[in-house]
Amino acid sequence: MVSATLGAQEGGAAAFHPVLPWLILALPLLGAVVNGLGAFLWRDDKRIPSIVGPAALLLSFAVVLINFIGMNGADLHGAEVVRLWAWIVSGDLHIGVDLQFDQLSMLMCMIVTGVGSLIHIYSVGYMRDDPGYSRYFSYLNLFVFFMLVLVLGASLPLMFVGWEGVGLCSYLLIGFWYENRDYANAGKKAFIMNRIGDAGFLVAMFLLFVTFGTLDFVPLLEAAEGSLDYGGLLVTGITLLLFLGCTGKSAQIPLHTWLPDAMAGPTPVSALIHAATMVTAGVYLIARTSVLFALAPVSQGVVAAVGAGTALFAASIAIRQYDIKKVLAYSTISQLGYMFLAVGIGAFTAGVFHLMTHAFFKALLFLGAGAVIHAVHHAWAHGGDGHGDADHGDPNDMRNHGGLRAFMPRTWAFMWIATLAIAGVPPLAGFFSKDEIIWYTGAYGYPVLWGVALATALLTAVYMARLMVMTFHGRNRTFGHAGTAEAGRRLHEVPLVMWGPLALLAFLSVVGGWANIPEALPLLPTFEWLHHWLEPVFEPAIAVKEAHGFAPEYRAPVGGGEALWAGISAAIAIAAVTATVRALGPKPVPTEAEAAPLTGFARVLHDKWYVDELYDRLIVRPSLAVWRACWRIVDAGIIDGAVNGVGRGARLLGWAGGQLQSGRVTTYLVVFMLGALLVLGVLA
Repeated sequence: MVSATLGAQEGGAAAFHPVLPWLILALPLLGAVVNGLGAFLWRDDKRIPSIVGPAALLLSFAVVLINFIGMNGADLHGAEVVRLWAWIVSGDLHIGVDLQFDQLSMLMCMIVTGVGSLIHIYSVGYMRDDPGYSRYFSYLNLFVFFMLVLVLGASLPLMFVGWEGVGLCSYLLIGFWYENRDYANAGKKAFIMNRIGDAGFLVAMFLLFVTFGTLDFVPLLEAAEGSLDYGGLLVTGITLLLFLGCTGKSAQIPLHTWLPDAMAGPTPVSALIHAATMVTAGVYLIARTSVLFALAPVSQGVVAAVGAGTALFAASIAIRQYDIKKVLAYSTISQLGYMFLAVGIGAFTAGVFHLMTHAFFKALLFLGAGAVIHAVHHAWAHGGDGHGDADHGDPNDMRNHGGLRAFMPRTWAFMWIATLAIAGVPPLAGFFSKDEIIWYTGAYGYPVLWGVALATALLTAVYMARLMVMTFHGRNRTFGHAGTAEAGRRLHEVPLVMWGPLALLAFLSVVGGWANIPEALPLLPTFEWLHHWLEPVFEPAIAVKEAHGFAPEYRAPVGGGEALWAGISAAIAIAAVTATVRALGPKPVPTEAEAAPLTGFARVLHDKWYVDELYDRLIVRPSLAVWRACWRIVDAGIIDGAVNGVGRGARLLGWAGGQLQSGRVTTYLVVFMLGALLVLGVLA
């Protein structure tokens, strides 16, 4: 059962004691079990999973909300650790199933269960016709359970259980339609590439245990500053190994290629992976171990450089994609790059702030894209002409959309809100969070990375405006030359169960950034709630950086303060969106079937800079050649040869023995004579 909590209260402030903390995890797990049984017991009855799946998340969110409100009313200066039971006890190693409640973990729980609940509700409409309906909700509930284990785990091993659990669930959900070999391969690709990064995580854990004798976050981070040399080889190695795990889980260069292929899963899965759960785990790990990274300036520089490079690289690819989900996939990689840039330069609150707002508008974008795909697919499949998707094309391809504003006005409006938010248009959420990262990059003295962040922001506005124009504006191309009359008969807005979550996410995409409005911005009320909320978590890391001379200068590399550059950034975003809409709006777009093959640099961007092809030639093919050689030489030649040789030898001995016992008198006489001659020869 639950033991007493451990924490530190100051000044006689109201104490915080978690309310039913185990229930936060138990409810999604129970939902996973019930829906898993339902896949066999009530396979055709979709009422139970439609209730159990979303209800498990909504109830978990309610428990999180109660605890969040309680923590907000308390002056909590230390983590509250709830001990459930002992897990591993071996010598000096003592690991319990302990849950850590502090400002960072509670904020993450709010994001995971809140956005996750909306995605579950949306899934009721999106997956209604799928034969694997109960299995889908079982995987989805299990996914959220493991993500909550990840963010609530009070030790690195327990976090690693959640870390691996979300990897397992991503494999199950990306390859959900496993009958399609390409989809199954996409799930395997995600699973394998994440294991590469996880090897670094494991080695880092071993080093930390050898160094500190514990893997619990509270004692480990408290002892870090006194036990590790600033900029030392050990702390640099540990943090770089942790970052290797982050690059795999959060799809940063060079382990980014699995994330676009993850679009093979159902669209709500894409929203869950990209917005609220798995890919944010790497950012959370660095934020949770911020003291270690503050002690390793080289590692922080690597994190910032990789994040900025990934942000620009992915944005350049997104600008020439035609699959609506892949545009958003590369957008996610790019925005994750912003988050790593923030935590890399030491602006930990800014990184978590963007993680939060990104969860709102990216979930909205993915679910909006799902609404578009759902409407187009149903228009093709149930239009009465007997033709399915294969006869019309790919429902994900934006060249087969166009003019959907007339048929899906709610989805159009909600997705424009998310587009303007991610582009950084004020006063939407992305303006405050992304511009804070850009500002701190310059203020901390990284002029090159500051320029990269600005360029990425410009590309973000362009490729998102391009997505909206190709999907919702211009002439409708869903039915080729049949025109809007045919589209008007078949295309329609999605039901309430799907657009309702879009409306709530649109509201959050508008007001989500108001949680951290800096004092420097004019004409806006100062409200730095999130900064003060997370301050107890990041205060030790900030103190380490300031003690070694790393403090923001509060000026841009080329001059000017935060207010000036916030205005310039907003103007760039508005100008980029407006120019893209005006440039592409009147331009005719050929359908997927009519489009000419891309050439030149456009093809390079569309083919993702040929990174997959490069990996195939440098890693996959040589590896296959080595494994085939091992099979032919070691397995077939040596191992099979030895086993088969023993068998052939036994057969030969059996044959020889059979010849001696043939029953022919002449054979016996010959053997007798040979034996007699042998004896005489020896005796002579």
